[in-house]
Amino acid sequence: MFKGGSSVFRLAVFGRRFWREIASHWALLLKSCGETGSHCKARWFFLSRRASVFQSEILASAASKKYWDLSNYKPDQIKHSKSLLDKNSNNEVACKKCKKTEIRKTCRRILTPRMEGTSSKAESTLQKSSLDVYTESNKRQHKSTSDSDTVILSVDMESSQDLDSDEDNTPGLDEFSGLSSYERKRLKNISENANFFASLQLSESAARFREMIKKRQPPESKRKKPKKRENGTGCRRSMRLLKVDPSGVSLPATPTQPTLIADENPLLPPGPLEMTPENRDDDSELFKRVLQTWANTSSKNTEKELANIKSYKANLSGMVINEDTVHKVTKGAVFSVALHPSEIRTLVAAGAKSGQVGLWDLTHQSKEDGVYVFQPHSQPVSCLYFSPANPAHILSLSYDGTLRCGDFSRAIFEEVYRDERSSFSSFDFLGEDASTLIVGHWNGTISLVDRRTPGTSYEKLINSSLSKIRTVHVHPVHRQYFITAGLRDIHIYDTRHLNPRRSQPLISLTEHTKSIASAYFSPLTGNRVVTTCADCKLRIFDSSCISSEIPLLTTIRHNTITGRWLTRFQAVWDPKQEDCVIVGSMAHPRRVEIFHETGKQVHSFFGGECLVSVCSINTMHPTRYILAGGNSSGKIHVFMN
Repeated sequence: MFKGGSSVFRLAVFGRRFWREIASHWALLLKSCGETGSHCKARWFFLSRRASVFQSEILASAASKKYWDLSNYKPDQIKHSKSLLDKNSNNEVACKKCKKTEIRKTCRRILTPRMEGTSSKAESTLQKSSLDVYTESNKRQHKSTSDSDTVILSVDMESSQDLDSDEDNTPGLDEFSGLSSYERKRLKNISENANFFASLQLSESAARFREMIKKRQPPESKRKKPKKRENGTGCRRSMRLLKVDPSGVSLPATPTQPTLIADENPLLPPGPLEMTPENRDDDSELFKRVLQTWANTSSKNTEKELANIKSYKANLSGMVINEDTVHKVTKGAVFSVALHPSEIRTLVAAGAKSGQVGLWDLTHQSKEDGVYVFQPHSQPVSCLYFSPANPAHILSLSYDGTLRCGDFSRAIFEEVYRDERSSFSSFDFLGEDASTLIVGHWNGTISLVDRRTPGTSYEKLINSSLSKIRTVHVHPVHRQYFITAGLRDIHIYDTRHLNPRRSQPLISLTEHTKSIASAYFSPLTGNRVVTTCADCKLRIFDSSCISSEIPLLTTIRHNTITGRWLTRFQAVWDPKQEDCVIVGSMAHPRRVEIFHETGKQVHSFFGGECLVSVCSINTMHPTRYILAGGNSSGKIHVFMN
């Protein structure tokens, strides 16, 4: 296993490092057991000091090719063999062999039983350290023999010096006077190491260490459960939720019936509907007399002239609102408003989100007596007009795909156009006699309807270049032109060049950056176009010459963000003053504003406590200074002089 001088050198290095590893491990163990400070340092010095001396002991063990067993070490078993003193010193070689044999037996007998008390953890640590040092020593196998012998001589000289210094002070070695100084020093080291290991008291330290570990474990904290009160009263519980009657008897289980989910907005049956007010239960003869009054109300066909702006402002300043001119007419938000063109009576019509059409006659002394609510549609009424040819007719268009005409003389809502597969958005009169209509659909198609033909279908269906159509408006002078407002673009078409498959517009207005709410020609000449966009701008275009392009005249900054719960703003022209537009406002206090085509503000209608909400939809009387506005709760606000 070990051969030559190099093996001796490797064992010498192995022994020194081995005992230094023992000293370091015991120092760590003593520190964990509580022995710190100078005591721990003293023991470390003691072990490291004797590491060099024990090299000679390891050399002897290596020569015999046997390893130490430190598990059965006992200090009281140190017995020196006297047979070593009786040998003949003349035969030096034989004496040395005999002495080495006896020393190995004595060391084995002394050290083996003493280490039984050491902990298994310390023994495994020592064995691991010795294995690591042995592996490291094998890496130095290629060194020369001369170097090894030189190192051995230096180690022996150090050992002899230590022996000379400690030989006189060593008691109990007189009986070994016949031994060499090296052997006496070796026996002395063996006895000192045995006494040192006995003084460590490793078993007791290990026991104390285990107890400390057990004490440090935190006890499991168990939450104490509250004790139940035997005679205490519990929490009060609803007998209705427990399904018991007051006497404590349980009620029988109610059988569950399957609930049928009904359509929220069922379509009304096709055909004419009777004009029966939903808010009236009194005599029908009184209502018939009211209808006859509305049917006999006529309008004057006077020539419309553009008034001076100063006189126009003066007339607007005289328009006021009071409690008698504010009333809730419909259920739900107002989507459309129309004023009867009568010069005598003030009749306001409002189309609601619920599909209702409300009529309010302000000539009555009591507000409640002049309000009549009808249900001709099942979905929002987005467009509402009085017929320009017959003021006794009111036409209403709804999202439910129906267009009806309310006839006051016959007290019915006649069905003009019906398409259950599509949803309508807006309509306008193509002819001045109101016999032909143009209808815009939410899917981007356009329908031409002739009221003179029997049936409720269209005459012509055109696919426009827009994906959606919000509003449709016909030019007041050149009625072959009409304008449509889509999502982002505004197109102007000519009815003479419509293609059922795909119609291309004459003019496209692409200045808008967000969703468009409406687009209308000016009411008298059609020389201007006003648009309302969600980018908080009102734009006015010059449409006096309908060619390939229409120039932009004015851009008016105006807050048009109404949110989810308010009806969107739609700027409309004043029929009496075509260079002025009317639009609702989000500003505080609440108001309705009028702007000139140049962008200047002409007037603002304030109502004080009578106007505390936003009037999104507004309209002006064609000849009189009357303004009607509707909010998102069904109220109508009327300004009049």
